[in-house]
Amino acid sequence: MTENASAGGAGAGYARWDALKREIQEAAPSLGIDTIGFASADPFLSLKSILLDRREKGYESGFEEPDIDKRIYPELSLEQPASLIAIAVAYPSKMENPPKSEPGQRRGILARSAWGQDYHQVLRQAMAKLQAFIAERVPDARIESMVDTGALSDRAVAQRAGIGFYGKNCAIISPEFGSWIYLGELITNIPFRPDTPVTEDCGDCTKCLDACPTGALVEPGVLNAQRCISFLTQTKGFVEEEFMLKIGNRLYGCDTCQVVCPKNKGKSWNHRPELLPDPETAKPLLLPLLDISNREFKERFGNSAAAWRGKKPIQRNAVIALGNFKDSSSVPKLIDIMIHDPRPVLRGTAAWALSRIGGEEALLGIKRAAERETDPEVLERLETARAKLEES
Repeated sequence: MTENASAGGAGAGYARWDALKREIQEAAPSLGIDTIGFASADPFLSLKSILLDRREKGYESGFEEPDIDKRIYPELSLEQPASLIAIAVAYPSKMENPPKSEPGQRRGILARSAWGQDYHQVLRQAMAKLQAFIAERVPDARIESMVDTGALSDRAVAQRAGIGFYGKNCAIISPEFGSWIYLGELITNIPFRPDTPVTEDCGDCTKCLDACPTGALVEPGVLNAQRCISFLTQTKGFVEEEFMLKIGNRLYGCDTCQVVCPKNKGKSWNHRPELLPDPETAKPLLLPLLDISNREFKERFGNSAAAWRGKKPIQRNAVIALGNFKDSSSVPKLIDIMIHDPRPVLRGTAAWALSRIGGEEALLGIKRAAERETDPEVLERLETARAKLEES
């Protein structure tokens, strides 16, 4: 079927495009798509006040599209849009034979969204296939695809297109796949008949709000990203002690609000080999991470979504994790970092980790480091760590 996209609008025009919509739905699995939904390209007017309120309260992460109007109006991304197409790709939530973390062999953990191939690549490949599928049948169709870093809110599009409902944990929860899904969307000038949004919801459940380690879920469906561990693990500077204590051994991301969700119980999706985790990458040993070169990091983690911020945040998080494990076997390495690493954030964080582990060796190391340190913030953290150890 080869069509012209410009003739006919909504209403009577829907019937004309229903056959193509069915074709797309039937082809979706072969294109690498687990769920697909269609929605109108009307502006997301109800979203505007929500986004403005979050900006005013300082809840944004800073990774979002800064122009709120671009997040509201699809026509700012594609002239005269007629439809939105939302896609979802399901990913694993369980790891077979995960390696154990043991004294002297402590391990960190990547969030499930970073276990397999970078989801940006997976979604872009799927959307490129979908775009080609449509273009083959409608050569003059105009299509704009976006994932994660696009202007529109992936979750708002997915909710409108019937992929799932917006959960209290701020995730889109699919009745079939739970929230273990990656989201992407296309904007097109083809006027597809919209799908019906999911009417299911979270009911009275508040498990995600109760379990959030830092209280980042300030109310149902509202996230303060500045307190969210997933966001904090991706920052590049110092992390405040309140949050370091809560990070545990997380190297990238946080899954707590999804793990506790009853809608995710028993759900794990292993049908895509490229999304299955390499256990040694998803749960890496911490000490070797501290010596990894840029090239080694790229070779080992470059295929993962966790690599986008580079190795520095992950190494800082590994230092935090060693402190939280309180494993004395890591003391010599932490002292070495504190004295010799060229990065102030690593040196200051190592001082905190040593103060968590404790012992005479840690205290002597902190005193030695303080004698050579010139960075004011690191000196302050060394002094705090020394005082804590001398009090204990």
